[in-house]
Amino acid sequence: MNVITKSIQLPDGRTITIETGKVAKQADGSVMLRMNNTVLLATVCAAKDAVPGTDFMPLQVDYREQYAAAGRFPGGFTKREGKASDNEILTSRLVDRVLRPLFPSNYHAEVYVNVMLFSADGVDQPDALAGFAASAALACSDIPFECPISEVRVARINGEYVIDPTFEQMKEADMDIMVGASAENIMMVEGEMKEVSEQDLLGALKAAMDAIKPMCELQKELSKELGKDVKREYDHEVNDEELRERMNKELYQPAYDVTKQALEKHARAEAFEKILADFKEKYAAEHADMTEDDLEEKYAMMDRYYHDVERDAMRRCILDEGIRLDGRKTDEIRPIWCEVSPLPMPHGSSIFTRGETQSLTTVTLGTKLDEKLVDDVLDKSYQRFLLHYNFPPFCTGEAKAQRGVGRREIGHGHLAWRGLKEMIPADFPYTVRVVSQIMESNGSSSMATVCAGTLALMDAGVPMKKPVSGIAMGLIKNPGEDKYAVLSDILGDEDHLGDMDFKTTGTKDGLTATQMDIKCDGLSFDILEKALMQAKAGREHILKCITDTIAEPRAEMKPQVPRIEAFDIPKEFIGAVIGPGGKIIQQMQEDTGATITIDETDGVGKVQVSAPNKESIDAAIAKIKAIVAIPEIGEVYEGTVRSIMPYGCFVEFMPGKDGLLHISEIDWKRLETVEEAGIKEGDKIQVKLLEIDPKTGKFKLSHRVLIEKPEGYQERPARERGERRERPERGERRDRGERRDRGERRPRPERGERRERNEEFQAPAENHEPKDFSDELDKMDF
Repeated sequence: MNVITKSIQLPDGRTITIETGKVAKQADGSVMLRMNNTVLLATVCAAKDAVPGTDFMPLQVDYREQYAAAGRFPGGFTKREGKASDNEILTSRLVDRVLRPLFPSNYHAEVYVNVMLFSADGVDQPDALAGFAASAALACSDIPFECPISEVRVARINGEYVIDPTFEQMKEADMDIMVGASAENIMMVEGEMKEVSEQDLLGALKAAMDAIKPMCELQKELSKELGKDVKREYDHEVNDEELRERMNKELYQPAYDVTKQALEKHARAEAFEKILADFKEKYAAEHADMTEDDLEEKYAMMDRYYHDVERDAMRRCILDEGIRLDGRKTDEIRPIWCEVSPLPMPHGSSIFTRGETQSLTTVTLGTKLDEKLVDDVLDKSYQRFLLHYNFPPFCTGEAKAQRGVGRREIGHGHLAWRGLKEMIPADFPYTVRVVSQIMESNGSSSMATVCAGTLALMDAGVPMKKPVSGIAMGLIKNPGEDKYAVLSDILGDEDHLGDMDFKTTGTKDGLTATQMDIKCDGLSFDILEKALMQAKAGREHILKCITDTIAEPRAEMKPQVPRIEAFDIPKEFIGAVIGPGGKIIQQMQEDTGATITIDETDGVGKVQVSAPNKESIDAAIAKIKAIVAIPEIGEVYEGTVRSIMPYGCFVEFMPGKDGLLHISEIDWKRLETVEEAGIKEGDKIQVKLLEIDPKTGKFKLSHRVLIEKPEGYQERPARERGERRERPERGERRDRGERRDRGERRPRPERGERRERNEEFQAPAENHEPKDFSDELDKMDF
């Protein structure tokens, strides 16, 4: 067993160790990565040959977390890991987006990268280590790969950039970004910020590059030591260089001419397709002797070669003439129109249209019961702001069935969620769900979601701190050329054929989220800075369009929105409000028709009361406040008679608090029974709290003090303490007659004789007859 271990230190002294040769040895490459008590296994396997006809990179990256890693059982009935969570999908995408561009363009064998979390103590964040582990596994294999990469998380804490911060450190961060890069070039950026400047983001990227370079060098050493620096040979494409050259010569200019016509999306696509179709028809006529199979093989080559022709024509038209596919200047934004409340019943709704990209977005406001439970391996929490993004096939004119939510939709929705979530006030009592339905797509629909989400949130009356807008930027830069072009508000084709897709969201005061994928080498920080500043100008333009449509959140929510009142109660009263088994809170909800939730946060009971109308909310709040109120002597309460006794009745004057209403305190007149006053169990009665016994805590109540005293009423004089009431004189004692002579008493037996005495009284003698006492009874005076 040839086990090789390599280690590297982070700037704060923590050590990351990668080990290969011990486990998963049948995979093409595998490493076990460890940082403190966090352990991940990364494996990679690749097919030897490509599936015939494949003209893309079939890469599949899966990041999965084992619940055993944190000593937990999975939820659900099966008690085993199920489908990937959103967090696992998002981490898989982060790794995929860095690795994919670094496979050779003509390598089409299926590649599967698996990263599994096997141990976690909840201190270090494992998702930041997944990219490093995956690249190290590739470095341990002979799979063709351009160069090693790594990923790090960068957080800014108290003004300092921290690499791969712990969960605890993240609580103080105002920036959280993931950066994937090779030793020379940034490949991927994604994260969220709390309105930071563009210069702050650039500072974070530079800190990430400094940390990533040593990780890449370590992988090169490992690959060389294992003898895997020489990769396997492959031949996944059959090419015809003569055909390629002919197509470049004949089709470049027609494609260039279409590029300059500034056609709309579908017309442009049809024009490009016609150029290729005409060439195929011409080629087939020229080679009538070719078999159908040979001709199909040539057609497949033509599709690949023509893609390169389109790409070159579009890029040269932008670089040489500054003309984009739709005729715009490089920094120009497509026409925008917005609308709020296009739908009558949702709590908030909007349409945002930018060129040929459109989002119809709705907002729903709910109670605490609508919060989302997140039950991941290292995160068990609740989310009260949700954003869902849907991309139906009709939005691009495709005729196909709509399936479940894919990884792309989860990723795009997550980016929009990150851009908006910090603008929802922490004390806003509602659970908020934003749903973006993409109606048309030609350009960044995730950024359209951010803009439409802002409009819908303000339409719903959500008191956003500030409106947010988003924009997608592109880049055209050919290798070896100094000339480049940064494109604002890119089209779908400019994304596909260009070198960068750089999305930023933010308010007028700073960035809130970003996502960047770079497909070219040698992207300098000067170019990144230019792209960021051009994006800022574009965001400000879009933000003005938003605020021109609706300047600020609506002052009043729509009538169909459930009303919520939130307030705090002392921690010690939480149990009293809930009651045994939830009895009291359930009864309050039944009586008032309101929904009541209560949680303990920071030693305080957080109460939310929601209902369709104000009357139900007020009734529920009154009941809750009655429970948490402290009884005060002299206060008047509305009570309920709970039980009736001969000496009075017990009245519940506050929830869970009963007091005695003595019979003498019911009315000014003397009552022989409580029933004389017409009081029954369940009756409502006003009482005044007279006294609280300092020893027992019992409550003394009175009703008569609340009613008018009868004229001429005289109180019975109170007895002075210690004064003895005189007893009435007794009559003469009657003569009881002479006392009967009982005769001599029998001598008391000794202890030993007691058994015989008992035996003596066990049964009367057989001839014993009962004595007749009739004479004595006649003498008695009854």
